[in-house]
Amino acid sequence: MTPLDDVDLKLLELVQQHGRISQSDLGEQVHLSTAAVNRRLKRLQQEGVIRKMGAVLSGPALGHPLTIITEVATESEQVDLYDAMKEAFRNCPQIQQCYYVTGACDFILIFVVKDMTQYKQLTRKLFFQNNNVRSFRTFVAMDCVKATLDVPFRD
Repeated sequence: MTPLDDVDLKLLELVQQHGRISQSDLGEQVHLSTAAVNRRLKRLQQEGVIRKMGAVLSGPALGHPLTIITEVATESEQVDLYDAMKEAFRNCPQIQQCYYVTGACDFILIFVVKDMTQYKQLTRKLFFQNNNVRSFRTFVAMDCVKATLDVPFRD
């Protein structure tokens, strides 16, 4: 990966806070041409520094008001079984985030769902029908205090 310079860091700060900012406005703020900004952003995407550009949507506004956090413990640590679970979690549109973790459980999942009926259906498909799930614990979020994907890179 190419080392990040001050201009790269400023571009990242601006696009993280203002995703719809135009490349010409970015150029004005970092004192580069639009073409130079375009090249830098393309490089940052190709190198994986920028994973995705997009909008952050409201689950409740779109009929998915429930956020559910689930801990999943597995029976076996066989690589093929873990890979199959990761693929199933990756392919479930209601799972916003999936983490393979250390500790008392193996995975932590963040779901956004329409209602408990939908979550129950997902548990049957993802957990009860999977012979590698030993147990799972469900936590229903009562209030969203903070939800962001911003990365604090300027400490």
